Amino acid sequence: MTLRFLLQKEFLQIRRNAFLPRLIVLFPIMIMCVIPWVMNMEVKNIIVEVVDNDRTPRSQQLVHAIEASNYFRFHGQKNTYDEALQCIQRGNSDVIMVIPRGYSRKIATGEVPEILVAANAVNGTKGSMGSAYLTQIITSHVQPDFAALQQRVSTLLLYNKHQNYKRYMIPALLALVMMLMTGFLPTLNIVSEKEAGTIEQMNVTPVSKWTFILAKLIPYWIIAFFVATVCIVLAWLLYDVRSTGSLVWVYVLSMLLALFISSFGLTISNYSDTMQQAIFVMWFFIVCMLLLSGLFTPTRSMPDWAYLTTYINPMHYFIDGVRTVFLREGGWHDIAHQVAALALLGSSMSTWVVISYKKNN
Repeated sequence: MTLRFLLQKEFLQIRRNAFLPRLIVLFPIMIMCVIPWVMNMEVKNIIVEVVDNDRTPRSQQLVHAIEASNYFRFHGQKNTYDEALQCIQRGNSDVIMVIPRGYSRKIATGEVPEILVAANAVNGTKGSMGSAYLTQIITSHVQPDFAALQQRVSTLLLYNKHQNYKRYMIPALLALVMMLMTGFLPTLNIVSEKEAGTIEQMNVTPVSKWTFILAKLIPYWIIAFFVATVCIVLAWLLYDVRSTGSLVWVYVLSMLLALFISSFGLTISNYSDTMQQAIFVMWFFIVCMLLLSGLFTPTRSMPDWAYLTTYINPMHYFIDGVRTVFLREGGWHDIAHQVAALALLGSSMSTWVVISYKKNN
């Protein structure tokens, strides 16, 4: 009975806030409508400069092949390498290709000409991918036999066969929305009552700490369920991205993540004296958990000491589990490890939030 009245109080506080109900509804909608179009790791529109020192029909065939590629934007031919380098230094180009003198003659005699490819690596991904794309085009012209051999090698894509990047990123966006919505809102909950002075009225009541904290957590679990549903429905309606596995496991993972992150937010709120202090502490941990979770880059690419943090990072388990269900049609046996880890981290954090709440009788 006491829990029911406390829940009623929490929902009344959310409803009477002019901003929070709009944020809860509009934030996941905006994220799912906009971010999948712009958060794309595929590298295109690489601006390339060409210095053709051979100026033969054979070398011009290579230049025209680059012009016809969908990955490059041909910026024109320059007379010297220094002239092309100035374009990169001004930020107008990304890659330079220098065709040496005697290019056609060496190919005719069976020799392999040395072609210079210089990439602007300020953006490391764009520089490395651009030089790799350009190297493939060069190889197909310099060594046709090798290119023909590569074409005979077939690649079997087991998951995400069309290599749709939206299908890969939408589970990650679900994790991002879940963490922001069920993390920052609880962080401001208790500390806002401290600033308003209403927490003192609650402290003199006979309500147990477990009941008080549970009343704080349940509304955010309901918000997490709503946010997950909105993201899944919008992914289906806007991008025709559907989970290949059961949605039950997506909801299980989402609720376990919400258990941890909302408990974590309340724990920070317990230790904070002002909302400014709470929001900065939460922001620090949110950024670390996101960047070290494998959300944008593979965790195996991280240094060993950074990879060790994934063992205590709930975002890593959530993203890995949701992508397993969405892309690989994973079931219980495929995500049992992630579910167990999230359950352990969530229960530990919920226990901590109860212990950290100091009730002055």
